[in-house]
Amino acid sequence: MNATILFGAFVVLMVAGVPLAVALGLAAAATIAHANMSMMSVPTTVYGGIAKYPLLALPLFVLAGLVFDRTGMAASLVKFASSIVGNRRGGLAAAAIIVCMILGGVSGSGVADAAAVGAIMIPAMAKAGYPKPFSASLIAAGGTTDVLIPPSVALIVYSILVPQANVQALFAAGIVPGILAGIALIGVGVWLSVRHGFGGTDREQAPPFWKSLREALWALASPVVILGGMRSGLFTPTEAAVVAVVYGLAIGIFVYEGLSLKEFWNVLAESAEISAVILLIVGLASVFGWAIDTIGVFNAFAKSLTASGTSETAVLIAITVMLMIAGTALDAIATYFIFLPFLIPVAIAYNWDLVWFGVIITLNVAIGAITPPTAVNLMVTSRLAGIPIESTFKWALWMTGALTAVLLLLTFVPEITLFLPRKLGYL
Repeated sequence: MNATILFGAFVVLMVAGVPLAVALGLAAAATIAHANMSMMSVPTTVYGGIAKYPLLALPLFVLAGLVFDRTGMAASLVKFASSIVGNRRGGLAAAAIIVCMILGGVSGSGVADAAAVGAIMIPAMAKAGYPKPFSASLIAAGGTTDVLIPPSVALIVYSILVPQANVQALFAAGIVPGILAGIALIGVGVWLSVRHGFGGTDREQAPPFWKSLREALWALASPVVILGGMRSGLFTPTEAAVVAVVYGLAIGIFVYEGLSLKEFWNVLAESAEISAVILLIVGLASVFGWAIDTIGVFNAFAKSLTASGTSETAVLIAITVMLMIAGTALDAIATYFIFLPFLIPVAIAYNWDLVWFGVIITLNVAIGAITPPTAVNLMVTSRLAGIPIESTFKWALWMTGALTAVLLLLTFVPEITLFLPRKLGYL
């Protein structure tokens, strides 16, 4: 009965249009009241959900991504990527994904990544003959690489919920899958561009390579500084977020000279707003996850599933399908809090590596960021392009297919994900 109230209330509230965080909190509170559990667990669990040291990195990486966007550092990366691929058909499509991947080493947020790249690339691609729905879909998909390429806010949250998975090991494990996802999107983007004749019509010359490289050098160095510092032990992943902000501000103000005092205030306000929304979801989702764990319904189901002798392949496929469906309505954080209490016992029962499992789940929910109806990344890029989100769906299906192919490859060949953290000594 408690499980029915918990999930039934959540579904009803979501259908009624109640904000996700509020729906999670109210459904959990209703269940706690019905089960005669202490209502004082609600505020204490909310506080405990966000009062975690690794979560300090979240608002700082959001701030770092916005600083890179506002100072012109992201624009310099776009110019450099364009100088590499030239004005051939599909060139700007490839450049957009490349820039998304580079910024993935700074911002840690797929939505922030898609917003920063979309604001620059969508007008440029429209001028070069790319339809806005295509550009918006491609850049939204490119933002999903950000949740895999470290530093990743999603992987930080996963490491908090699953203490057995070290955040450094997760960061190392996300690098190769993130690159593979980017390559798959470049391949689909270029193929669709050539097939439909997108791009290659702009008579302007491609930016000169060496000049573009010099201008983008400081921006290109940022992932090296951040990831290299973590690898060398100079700072922790949480401290790396502070380094990212300080580096972005120093280079943006003194080298690119693209951030006024007024604009800096606006950046602080915007990053605070974005971070507050994320942390509100984290706090209220913590109550929902606590209620699930206390009820124990998922643990019983997990035991019955593993005791039934179901094959690992069937379970993996079922989990993939389940998370993809959930990703169409929930964001990554909510998906973690709702499904991890069920999925982690299953993973332990089958002796799956929890670092590999975390990367698989994260890519699953990343695909949800471009899958209707929620499709957070698509909402952002569609708004930037000034088009209805429905116009992007036919293109987004191609991007979803490419990412799903990578997901299946990583699911059934775990060593692709695990060889780098093992090589670096994190496993």
